[in-house]
Amino acid sequence: MKTHKASKARFKLTGTGKLKRQRPGRRHILTKKTSKRKRQLARPALVDDGILKTYKRLIGAS
Repeated sequence: MKTHKASKARFKLTGTGKLKRQRPGRRHILTKKTSKRKRQLARPALVDDGILKTYKRLIGAS
């Protein structure tokens, strides 16, 4: 199965086998968002367990 290059660019594999992702919502229309909300959006998040297996297959990780 070929690697899905868009997914490969969006997710990083952690040492424990989880996938790290960026949170959406920090590109534009930032003036109406609070500083707290923007700060929290800047922190990376982990992919949920329900879709983790699918995304790992797309990026070529077992």
